[in-house]
Amino acid sequence: MHKKNIIWLLFVAFLPLFVMAQKNNFEIKDGAFYRNGKVTPIISGEMHYPRIPHQYWRHRIQMMKAMGLNTVATYVFWNIHEPEPGVWDFTGDKNLAEYIKIAGEEGMMVILRPGPYVCAEWEFGGYPWWLQNIKGMEIRKDNAEFLKCTKAYIDRLYKEVGGLLCTKGGPIVMVQCENEFGSYVSQRTDIPLEEHRAYNAKIKQQLADAGFDVPLFTSDGSWLFEGGSTPGALPTANGESDIANLKKVVDQYHNGKGPYMVAEFYPGWLSHWAEPFPQLDASKVARQTEAYLKNDVSINFYMVHGGTNFGFTSGANYDKKRDIQPDLTSYDYDAPISEAGWETPKYDSVRNVIKKYVKYPIPAVPDKNPIIEIPSIKLNKVADVIGFAEKMKPVSADTPLTFEQLNQGYGYVLYTRRFNQPISGILEIPGLRDYAVVYVDGEKVGVLNRNAKIYSMEIEIPFNATLQILVENMGRINYGSEIVHNNKGIISPVKIVGREITGEWDMYQLPMSEVPDLSKLTGDVYDNNESASAKLKDCPVIYSGTFTLDKIGDTFIDMENWGKGIIFINGINIGRYWQVGPQQTLYIPGVWLKKGENKIVVFEQLNEKPKTEVRTVKTPVLMKLN
Repeated sequence: MHKKNIIWLLFVAFLPLFVMAQKNNFEIKDGAFYRNGKVTPIISGEMHYPRIPHQYWRHRIQMMKAMGLNTVATYVFWNIHEPEPGVWDFTGDKNLAEYIKIAGEEGMMVILRPGPYVCAEWEFGGYPWWLQNIKGMEIRKDNAEFLKCTKAYIDRLYKEVGGLLCTKGGPIVMVQCENEFGSYVSQRTDIPLEEHRAYNAKIKQQLADAGFDVPLFTSDGSWLFEGGSTPGALPTANGESDIANLKKVVDQYHNGKGPYMVAEFYPGWLSHWAEPFPQLDASKVARQTEAYLKNDVSINFYMVHGGTNFGFTSGANYDKKRDIQPDLTSYDYDAPISEAGWETPKYDSVRNVIKKYVKYPIPAVPDKNPIIEIPSIKLNKVADVIGFAEKMKPVSADTPLTFEQLNQGYGYVLYTRRFNQPISGILEIPGLRDYAVVYVDGEKVGVLNRNAKIYSMEIEIPFNATLQILVENMGRINYGSEIVHNNKGIISPVKIVGREITGEWDMYQLPMSEVPDLSKLTGDVYDNNESASAKLKDCPVIYSGTFTLDKIGDTFIDMENWGKGIIFINGINIGRYWQVGPQQTLYIPGVWLKKGENKIVVFEQLNEKPKTEVRTVKTPVLMKLN
């Protein structure tokens, strides 16, 4: 065959691949973002795949597109993908590759923020809890053991999503190096700046070595670039509203030119238990959006849609007033798209601004998913948690063990100690992590609470009695220098009248990693009637019931008159509730319900007001502080 014909046939054969690669070309040059050879500002929204049922991913992405956005940004949460060392999970709501593919199908670019630290008001900032059990481990530092684990994570992540980079024809156009590292540098002045920079550079190199060959970037407050930026990555500024300052500092650390981007533009803010729910004015958000767009500043709304901290995924902060500030189950964030995926006035305000500045068509806003209300769900069974826990085989030790020493990540541990002589006075647990209900022979005597800095109480333990302390992990700290101190349970000596209590502590593990099966708790399960209510008042209990639906839809379970605990719907842990507020309802996605019989299980830690039923409502309550 003639040589020219062979060349022509090869050209035709490979033309689709060439076109696909060209179609998704993305680069930083001449101080701008270029996509397929054209200057393309990034108008992005942050949205996290595990905070949304996977069945709703496409709807939420369509909501973003209808707001006028052209990009989806997401953190990657290492701890949900490697729940145990070397055990990987990218299925269901953790199927990151599928999430990215859907974004691409909807015509959106994707920004990947793999950490390995992510903050995000997420348990331990995204780190697996078991890192704390590795000998010689120092997290977020130039530490051989830590970097060995980050490399395994980054390499495994590339296997999952590497084919979705724009260099391979996929929608991923940029990848972030580390996350807000400049903040950590400023918080950890005990570590030399050179060591911080060495660590940051090694994370960037691990990303490159794994194959992440798209533009890289860092994100920090604009005053923190000295510690957070790293050569070869575009510096972006979080929360910077002063555009002149943004351009000045980016120029300083990026060879005198842009592009200029605010990688976290906050249209709302995070929220904690026992604190007011923050709200940001929609008109202010719209005005700032316009200021960015008319000055050629790319943006990423953090969050455009927050979603929910299902299960035990919520993290915690801390300040001078509170030793821990556990994050709400709801991650609504006062975002333009609400927790349940609804359009808000803020959404409309921002959408109207974006319409003025983009040339591409903005589609109509999708309809919201169906909403239902369930007036009454009967709870016909109740179980005595202390009763069945103490029938389990305990772990015994001379002193209380932490969750990590028990090889338990989340949930609860019941610590017990029998006394053959009476003792009374002040009980002190300065190392409580995080919330404890204290009993003597099954009778409640008080509550200790790290959130309120309550670490001591009066106690009287009679002859031949048992002290029982039910401890809850309320989420590991996700931001700040205290992230390196994240063991849970009881991490210090327990003292009574100043005397350390040692000798034969028994620990009963209640990780609640699966829904409790009351049919297996023979002897400790009762019909939920008046006599059972009287017997179990002020005791930790598990309620169960069933309810029948002829249609399904999203709904919100009303827990305002309850105490503290978690809820399982059809075996799925939908998260924590707590009477202090401001969140008084928990979101139940309709895709987790089914026509016909459904099951509910409630673990109620306080049980001050025994219950026989619960209901759902059509509107969430997120701002009622008690």
